[in-house]
Amino acid sequence: MKILIIENEVYLAQSIATKLGELGHICEMCTSTRDAIKSTDYDVVLLSTSINGQDFNPVIETFKRSIVILMVSYISNDTVSKPLSAGAKDYILKPFMIEELIRKINHYQDYEKLKRRTVAYEKYLQHSFTSVDRSFLEKNENAELPIFISTGYQKSADALAFHIATKKNLSLSFISLSDPKAMSDIASCNNKTLIYIIDFQLLKKSERIALCELLSDKQAIVVSSEKIEDVPFKVIDIKSESSVFEQSEILPIEEYVKFIVMNYQDKFPDTELSKKLGISRKSLWEKRKKYDLLKKK
Repeated sequence: MKILIIENEVYLAQSIATKLGELGHICEMCTSTRDAIKSTDYDVVLLSTSINGQDFNPVIETFKRSIVILMVSYISNDTVSKPLSAGAKDYILKPFMIEELIRKINHYQDYEKLKRRTVAYEKYLQHSFTSVDRSFLEKNENAELPIFISTGYQKSADALAFHIATKKNLSLSFISLSDPKAMSDIASCNNKTLIYIIDFQLLKKSERIALCELLSDKQAIVVSSEKIEDVPFKVIDIKSESSVFEQSEILPIEEYVKFIVMNYQDKFPDTELSKKLGISRKSLWEKRKKYDLLKKK
């Protein structure tokens, strides 16, 4: 890592730089905040709040993409509270062990990686779920949990689980009943967790009864690719024209045409859509009338 040390006590700065250098890090030093903001290419900034007469906010703002850790001689509103509110990540009290500083740096590096990864996953999921009917999600977002879902279209169930978890501000735990540890993992989840359970169709009757008893006080969504019967909870049956594609089956021509018209008539003009289907515009109009598919204006 490339680390900037902002410290007016030169001996202390050199000592920190030497120890960090021995661990493979590249360190640079400066004694004032004015010199510090001349460059922004640092992974970590160690900012001493013992420098008299210095404004720390410009440094924190300049290095908002870096991990800023305050090095403080005493804890006060000016040395800790205000800089943390301005965007610094953490503080360490002088004198400190270099191992403790490294632990803090590693912690925030891991945190930033997880935050970036979470943002990427959320963007991907939002994109992936654009094909799911929004009205279905809104209709079931306040359903009393646990609920069971019978569907061959996994994406709709996935979308509902993530939608409810976000709506209710719950953490999400994904569990497949094919995992031998599934039941113990479910039992360990608390009521602030939405448990998203798949592969219900794999369970024997006695195992299904045991699962239902286990879920009586849990927040859970359970999914099966087969019809669900004899459970003491709400069951939602999701049928989707897209499910055949999800299962890699082959559609009859009429079903294929119906699917394309239903899903793409608002994305392409009739001339282009009929051309892609290899039919005339008149035939396209007739099929839309036959399937009762009204085109949005």
